[in-house]
Amino acid sequence: MKDFSIFLTPVSEKNQEEFAQNTKSLGSKVVFYNGDEINKKYKVAFLGVKESRGTEVVSVKDSPDAVRNQLYKLFPGTQVSCIDLGNIEQGESQADTFFALAEVLSQLIKKNIIPVLIGGSQELTLGMYKAFEKLELIINLTTIDRKIDFQAVNETTTDSYLKDILLAKPNYLFNYANLGSQSYYLNPDNVQMMHKLFFETKRLGELQSNMELAEPILRNSNLVSFDLNSVRQSEVPGTSFASPNGFFGNEACQIARYAGISDKLNAIGFFEMTPEYDIHNQTAQLVAQMIWYFLDGVAHRNNESPISNSKYYTNYKVVISNTEEELTFIKSQKSGRWWMKIPYPPSKKRKFERHHLVPCSYHDYEIALQDEMPDLWINTYNRIHS
Repeated sequence: MKDFSIFLTPVSEKNQEEFAQNTKSLGSKVVFYNGDEINKKYKVAFLGVKESRGTEVVSVKDSPDAVRNQLYKLFPGTQVSCIDLGNIEQGESQADTFFALAEVLSQLIKKNIIPVLIGGSQELTLGMYKAFEKLELIINLTTIDRKIDFQAVNETTTDSYLKDILLAKPNYLFNYANLGSQSYYLNPDNVQMMHKLFFETKRLGELQSNMELAEPILRNSNLVSFDLNSVRQSEVPGTSFASPNGFFGNEACQIARYAGISDKLNAIGFFEMTPEYDIHNQTAQLVAQMIWYFLDGVAHRNNESPISNSKYYTNYKVVISNTEEELTFIKSQKSGRWWMKIPYPPSKKRKFERHHLVPCSYHDYEIALQDEMPDLWINTYNRIHS
């Protein structure tokens, strides 16, 4: 493994001692990076990135340390082996920060260690994507955001980073989904782009009526990027764009747990917290609690694989009239979760092998029983065959 210590500023010994004062808290259980080679025994690695050039609110770069102060006071509900790598400081240029981030994350992912990134501004999602690019892995990206960050500007900002990901060549993005969009923040051009590219989006109201709709999307995600501006101001006063509407705190924690329990997820990031606007550390506390729920999800991963463990799964066949397609749904006998098989051309089998079995919901199965093709099937099929 390459030495990436040159990119990192470890947590100070003074802070380590403060975090470990309570011998039963998470701060006493986490291992702090000291420059030695990281072995595979760790399941999760915390990493702060002090980058703020993508937003007008400079104090987002102070978020990692503010979150640590709250996170390490919590008591671990479950045992997950964690290491805190410290912070990546803001580089000479934004590209330097992205490079350092991609270098560190790609090496962690190769070791099956899940990076939990504490930003910083959300364009750091591009640096996270570049880690998968280095590994030449085709991935699914999910953002939790009030809008689609595809602004047509030359700079890479918190409002435009998706442009750099979607237009990258070669491209390693198979699917993009956004959770929590609010219609009044959506540029119609971006909505049309999402439809054209067969990407997924779930509106805030749709999810708040049934939060379980988020689970299959997060179960299918390799990379998750959480913009704290998607949470309402009453819950998180310390964000770069406080809004009266958005997710409640408990809903944000539920999303984080869904991400953690996903066997597929390789990396997650939390962005846009601004300590200078925070009140009584309320925002830092919520981010810490979201991370706590993420760890709880990781601890309860089922390692479900419908292909390799077929005896634990039930297959359901549904024929849609006026089509040539027979839909196959698979239900786990252990967790009750559902998947859907999507056919792909033999010539593309190897490229899309990770994506032909798509997590879905019982609702998708109900739609098929009503003789309708689920949107998830249509969108996935069209992406594979395009």
